[in-house]
Amino acid sequence: MTQTILLLLALVLANMPWFSERLFFVIPFKSGTKHTGWCLLELIVMYFVTGGIAHYAEISTMGQAFPQGWEFYATTGSLFLVFAFPGFVYRYFWLNRA
Repeated sequence: MTQTILLLLALVLANMPWFSERLFFVIPFKSGTKHTGWCLLELIVMYFVTGGIAHYAEISTMGQAFPQGWEFYATTGSLFLVFAFPGFVYRYFWLNRA
């Protein structure tokens, strides 16, 4: 059950940067539009937030966190990018259609 909740949370957090014109849903931009670089920065921050929540969940359920190598972070980072794809498609392909 915990894995399902973490995967759904990762799916939601990966798509959050693409659905708002504000930085982290709080800070508005003077130009009114958010550049793709800001979305990528938000995506990286959301990856680490998701990792922190998953780390806490692992400690609370297993009692200890297992050490991970670079392969783990490459895989989870790639999975997070795949999770972010629907929001990217919505923002840059569907939203601007006239």
